[in-house]
Amino acid sequence: MKIGIVCPYNILKGGGVQEHVKALQAELITRGHDVKIITPLPRDVEDPNLPNIIFIGTSSDFKSPTNTVAQISVYVNGDKIDEMLEREQFDILHFHEPWMPDLSRQILQRSEAINIATFHAKIPETLMSRSIAKVVTPYMKSVLKYFHLYTAVSESGAEYARSLTDDPIAIVPNGIDLDAYHLPAKRKDPSGLKSILYIGRLEKRKGVKYLLQAYKLLSEADPDVKLIIAGDGPDRERLELLTEDLDLKNVEFIGYISNEQKHELLASSDLFCSPAVYGESFGIVLLEAMATGLVTVAGNNSGYRDLMSGLGALSIVDPHDAEEFARRLKLLLSEPKLRKLWQAWATEYVQQYSYKNIVDEYEKHYAQIMRRHG
Repeated sequence: MKIGIVCPYNILKGGGVQEHVKALQAELITRGHDVKIITPLPRDVEDPNLPNIIFIGTSSDFKSPTNTVAQISVYVNGDKIDEMLEREQFDILHFHEPWMPDLSRQILQRSEAINIATFHAKIPETLMSRSIAKVVTPYMKSVLKYFHLYTAVSESGAEYARSLTDDPIAIVPNGIDLDAYHLPAKRKDPSGLKSILYIGRLEKRKGVKYLLQAYKLLSEADPDVKLIIAGDGPDRERLELLTEDLDLKNVEFIGYISNEQKHELLASSDLFCSPAVYGESFGIVLLEAMATGLVTVAGNNSGYRDLMSGLGALSIVDPHDAEEFARRLKLLLSEPKLRKLWQAWATEYVQQYSYKNIVDEYEKHYAQIMRRHG
């Protein structure tokens, strides 16, 4: 099959949708499909001429309903799209986050392929998000007629799409490359301290300030702990000042990290924590920790609750409750029997999210929709 995967975000930067799109492409190519990613080029970047990536139009910064700053398409040349579609002759065009203007609509209006939509984001219930949804919804309704199939990465991710259409929405979750996250030999931190690790954007919805407040209570009761905060974002300076105001010891902000550094940190830490308070539709970072055998504490947003089923519900905590948050960190950091039980559950549970299984699902849907409309 000839497949085009449309990604509205800057493919040259990290992010959940971008990583999903690149992994989906890689696995489909290994199965013999011809797969191209179609994405806008950031205004400040010259065309890097990457294999199997087609840059159409330009992108610029946009603040999403989840308060995440992302680069999305802001200018698209219709003639360039016509030339690209004529040249490539795709069987399937797979649009990720089709509600993001404007690349998807421009391609959809010209597409003669089978068009599939995948929704990722959970739009939070805030006044600003509802206001943005009022603007986006008429746009989205105008393009629904072009789609042959709707999918979403979770029930949380499907909520917005279900408000727009009565058509069925297939749930195909995000996944990870389990081969890259095999269980490593545990490496002790040379400081002798037990380490809690956060990896992610430093922005409001990620709830890092609540982690700092809970860590203060935890470290007062147990000074032999440290907190590593990996990532960058608009709230970094504010969070560093909060660390000083709380007089926290053994807290390290290490900024943006590479994949290699991420693997090393996951292998050497004692507890992973992602205290996001809203805007999460899934939780790839939780899967990565699980696949590495790293016990995890997670915020009680709907996407994380959907993912952490069964024994995994033990990981879910309300980040706003500092005392309960600190107790949960201590419990999952210092109880060996409970940690082993959690790790045994996670090792088995995470297998279903191997990208091989996820692409099996997409291939099944591709074949069905091709038979129906091809």
